[in-house]
Order: sequence, then C-alpha cells, then structure tokens
Amino acid sequence: MKHQLTLAEIDRFRKDYKDQKQNRIAEMAVVNNGLQKASLNTEGIRPLNRTFSIEIPTDNVTDQKQSGRCWVFAALNVLRHEFAKKYKAKSFTFSQNYLFFWDRIERANIFFDNILNTADKPLDDRTVHSYMQAPDTDGGQWHMAVSLIRKYGLVPSYAQEESFTANNTAFFNRALNNKLREDGLVLRKLAQAGKDDEIEKKRQEFLSEVYRMAVIAFGEPVQKFDLEFKDDDGKYQLKQDLTPLDFFHDYFTDDLDDYVVLFNAPDHEYDKLYALPFEDNVQGGTPVQFLNTKIENLKEAALKQLEGGETFWFGCDVGKQSDRQKGILAADLYPTDTIFGIETKLNKKERLETGASGSTHAMTMVGVDVVNGKPRQWKIENSWGAKVGENGYFVMDDKWFDEYLFKVVIKKQYLPEKLVKIAEGPAEEVPAWDSMA
Repeated sequence: MKHQLTLAEIDRFRKDYKDQKQNRIAEMAVVNNGLQKASLNTEGIRPLNRTFSIEIPTDNVTDQKQSGRCWVFAALNVLRHEFAKKYKAKSFTFSQNYLFFWDRIERANIFFDNILNTADKPLDDRTVHSYMQAPDTDGGQWHMAVSLIRKYGLVPSYAQEESFTANNTAFFNRALNNKLREDGLVLRKLAQAGKDDEIEKKRQEFLSEVYRMAVIAFGEPVQKFDLEFKDDDGKYQLKQDLTPLDFFHDYFTDDLDDYVVLFNAPDHEYDKLYALPFEDNVQGGTPVQFLNTKIENLKEAALKQLEGGETFWFGCDVGKQSDRQKGILAADLYPTDTIFGIETKLNKKERLETGASGSTHAMTMVGVDVVNGKPRQWKIENSWGAKVGENGYFVMDDKWFDEYLFKVVIKKQYLPEKLVKIAEGPAEEVPAWDSMA
C-alpha cells in the first residue's frame, strides 16, 4: 500500500497545529532549549536523595574514556571490591588495559575460526555478514572477562597503565577490523580450495601481525611485577616477582563459575538458559550464557547479593531516561510525550522486538535503599570518571530498574535452587542478531 502526501493534507496538518495554542508554547521551549532540557521532569527526580540503607564501602571510580570497555571495567570493579574487603585496600585498582590487550588477540583468533567454519556459506549469509561486520569490537560480556582473567590473570593498574589508544579506540578499531576482514577473505578462499596446510600458515602470520598491532597500540603486556601497596590502615604490603596468574590464584578465590548472568528479555521464554556463541571471545574459555527470567527474580537476587556485602556487574540501556552529567537514571525523567502531545506505549518486550532498546552499557551496583521491604533507589558505580554524576556515582530509581536494566551477575548462593539447576543445564543457542546480543 502506498500513500502520496498532498498539499491539501499538509494544509490540514498546519491548521490542526495552530488550533492548539499549547503547541506554540512547546515549540518555543524546544527550539530554544532542546527537547531534553525542555522535557526534564524535576518533580520526578526529587525523591532520588542518594541515601542508601545498604551500601558497600567503595572509593575512587575508574574512567574508560572514549572506549567501549565498560564490561571489563565493571568486572574488575567487582573483583577490586572483593580485594578491598579482603586486604583492606579500597583504592586499589586493576589494569583494564592488560585484559583489553589479550581480548583483541583472542577475538582475532576466534574470528578466524568463525570465518573458516562458515567458508561454505556466501558472504551475504546473515551469519557470515555478522562476523564480517564486527570482527573485533570494544563491547563485551561478563563471561568474556572471566575467560580472559582465567587465562591471563590480573595485574595492578600501575603495572600496566592505560595507553592513549586504550582510552580512544575508534581509530585503532577501524584499522584492525579492516585487516581482519581482508584476512578473513583470504582464509575463506583457502578453505574453499581445501588448502588446510596453507590455512594454518596464514593464520599464524595473521595472528602475529595482530599481536604486533596490539603491542604498538596498547604496549606489550607485563609478564612479572611487584605487588606493592599500603592498606587502609597504612600498613605496607609487598610481594615481589609475581606473574599475572600468580596474582589471581594467590590473592583471589577462583569462584567465577559460581556466578550466573540473569537476563530479563520478555521477548524470550522465561526460566530458560540461552547461549550467545557469537560473543564468545576465547576459544576454550567460558561460554557467554544468559538465564532469562522475570525481572522480579533479578531484583530479588540483586538485593540478596548486596545484603550479603557483595557488589555485582549489571547491563542496561544507559542512554534511556538518563542524565549523564547529574548521574540520574529515572524512568520518567524526560516525559517527551507531554511536550509533543502524543502517547507512546511500547513495553519492554516490544522495545526489544523492534530494536528500540537493548543492553548497551555495563556498570557495578554498590548499594540500594530499601523502604518498607521494597527497593526505592539503587547506587551505581560507573566507569566514566569522577566528573559525571556525584563523584562518578549514579542513582537509579526502581522503575528504571524494571524498564531498562537487562542483566545482573549473581552468585549461585543468592539464587533459588530452581534457577541454579537451569543455569547448570543445557543452553539454547541464539544467533548474532538476536535481541539479547
């Protein structure tokens, strides 16, 4: 069905607009101030007073700057809070750059595997196109951080500091992805010709080149370092000549298998485990899996983990109903429908189905305010530096949790047995273009 606009219709639209005097008021407000400022609902954010009945002691915030490494920052924040509690060192931080380096190498390797495994499919196949569209990106998941930590360990931030490129990844990403696409085309042709020996030779050549690019961009990863810090009591601590894996194994309990990613995707079947192989970053590592369940289950588990004195990693659609500078996430922060005189009613399920919403950012939950047994607001440690929010911390109202939070990483001890059993069972794979990705 086609419809061609007529001048008569446009005249009628113009008349309808002028017949409602409030339209002119809205027009002046938005033209002069912008839609965001004109629609700011100050009344709706007054209850967000940043007082929390449950609050994990934390210190300095981190800053991912112009990069998509939020998933690494949030994961390392969870671990550093554990380290802080165990060793009385709230200000201790880990090197994000170190893990990010290895992520780029591992993703290049798994990209080559994916390209070879789909060499019999045409380039315009939807799966192949997805691989070629994003061979090696910044974004990631909790399980991806787990795979890297287990294989490469951890280092303090002073042992491998941030590089300019780690903080500003866009230009490097373009260079790396163009190379990987070209390499992928070469490997596809060799696979189609059945030249297995030449494939492995080329793979080694390509991976060596990727390694060289990563070293030039991020610095060569540290192999040994001295662990040196003063704890919160001023006591000096020193342990020399540690490898990154020594540090992880000696100072942490490897309970990473005890974490479950609970997801709330109403467009998928609830109480079911899903796998996203497209997002796996380490061959032989921990697979990316989500247990999809009702939002009430995410919230109950989140409360229990905070009550247990432990922070958690979570993923959300941070750009929706948010004030970045003030550090506010409130479901009714910008009632733009009121400005335009319309009423939009897309629910969470419909927003996922239509691509209007999805998990775009990972942060760390460090507190909650519970009133009369129900959460009122949540405290968030972000990774955008101390100049946004309140010294880098955000506040979220509980309605925003329901609407725009999608996943939480929870220890099994805080989950009901039913969900634990599902998490330990088989997972259904979803494609790269699924709304959960």
